[in-house]
This record gives sequence, C-alpha cells and structure tokens, in this order.
Amino acid sequence: MTKTPKKIGRPPMLTGKRIRIIKAKLTDEEFEALLEIQKATGLNRMELIRKRVLHGGSTVTINIKELLGTLDAIGAEMGRAGNNINQLARHANILNKQGNLTPEVIIEFNKLFTAYIRIQQELEKTLRQILRAMKST
Repeated sequence: MTKTPKKIGRPPMLTGKRIRIIKAKLTDEEFEALLEIQKATGLNRMELIRKRVLHGGSTVTINIKELLGTLDAIGAEMGRAGNNINQLARHANILNKQGNLTPEVIIEFNKLFTAYIRIQQELEKTLRQILRAMKST
C-alpha cells in the first residue's frame, strides 16, 4: 500500500482569491513617484496600489518598520530620562539628610520634573492618535 505524499505549502484559497489583473502605463516621472511612495510607506507595489485605488488617495499609510524603530528610540530615551530623574531624586535625598538641600534646587527640580511629565503626557496623546489612525485604515 503506497501513501499519497502530503502537499507542502499554503492550502489553496477558496474565497477572496485574486484572479483579476490590471495593467497601467506610467511615465518615468509617475513611476519614480510610485517608487518613492512605495519606499516611504514600506508597502509592496500591489499593496500600495490596492490601498490607494480601493480606499482613496487620502488614505494614511504608515511605514511600520520606521514607526517601530522610532518608537523604540523614544522608549529608550524615556528610560534614560527616568534613570536620570531617579539619580537626581537620590542625590536630593542625600543632600537633604546632610542638611545641604537648598530651596533653589527643589524649585528647579520640580520645574524640570513638571516639564518632563507634560512631555510624557503629550507623547502618550500622540501615540493614542497614531493607534487610532492605524485602526481606521
């Protein structure tokens, strides 16, 4: 008795299979513009064309790799800022125990910490807007 070999790969699509082909002629300038948009969005050519044609020209496209890289850098910078704040607070506690903490240092620290909190809140607000924009596309 011989076994039939298993098929390797993705199973065939039963619905939603793309079988229609369209062709478009572009000038050199139009083709270069298409390549620039493709590079900026990180989408392959067919994904880009489908989004633009089917969802309109005003669709927001986001380069996910670039966004994640930027968010990673922002997260690292926020972590460094948090470490600096902890070090400053520790130093202020040491100065306070020694009786050397001046009101000017406290005022300056509070001013800088307030600015840091405001920037962090603006960052959170912007990230929520980005997530909403990504969900709507």
